[in-house]
Amino acid sequence: MEILRKRIILVDDVHFHLLNTKNRLKKHYEIFPAQSSEILYDILSNIIPDLILLDINIPEVDGIEILKGLKENVIYAEIPVIIFSNHKNEKNIRKVMSLGAVDFITKPYDDSALIECIEKQLDPYKKEQDRPKVLVIDDSPTILREVNSVLRDQYIIFGLPTPETATETIVKIAPDLIVLDYIMPEVSGFEVIQIIKKIQGYEDTPIIFLTAEGTIENLSIAMSLGANDFVVKPIKPEIFKEKVNHHIANYRTLRQLRAYGEGI
Repeated sequence: MEILRKRIILVDDVHFHLLNTKNRLKKHYEIFPAQSSEILYDILSNIIPDLILLDINIPEVDGIEILKGLKENVIYAEIPVIIFSNHKNEKNIRKVMSLGAVDFITKPYDDSALIECIEKQLDPYKKEQDRPKVLVIDDSPTILREVNSVLRDQYIIFGLPTPETATETIVKIAPDLIVLDYIMPEVSGFEVIQIIKKIQGYEDTPIIFLTAEGTIENLSIAMSLGANDFVVKPIKPEIFKEKVNHHIANYRTLRQLRAYGEGI
């Protein structure tokens, strides 16, 4: 019985690069090459692939615009897209990650790195493990449940009702973002954020303050201590999700840039 291979659409306007990448991957996957956005959509009219590899430098319609179009179309929005780039351009990387790309890889690349990048998206277990993690520090069970309800479709949520074990928890789970209550019985969010900022390796973890007292003074203090954003209670789900998505995309891009040796 023939094993059905995963289907990948490869989009690159340079014919040599298109064939070269196809030849390097065809023993592992069923590859559909597309040298333009028009050909990409022709292929999409016939198949829904498991993944799209998309070059960012497409002359007529660049990769960013193609990615945006895919993510705005309900039929194609859930297809994971990995971006190819010739340059480690921070602005472009931030842009594509915020638009919904699942990863990026710079040229030239070796086969093992590319296949590992692809497999991370095609393997359900690995993909689940790679979901961003959000730590919520709040003494209110209601808020913990509410945040979990709003974010659980995209993120792995950890709730911490007291901040006493915040340091150990952060080091253990390595969150991509921390949601921190401002007012808690034993210690304030202002004190907790100062503790977080001293945890080696987690100084840049984005922090969003939850507060019912959104005064200019409180918000100014929070931002001066290193908070990235704030949300005033009661939580408005769409605004909250937008802020979380934005800061996690920026943070993951920062880590990827550093991994490539281009710390900013």
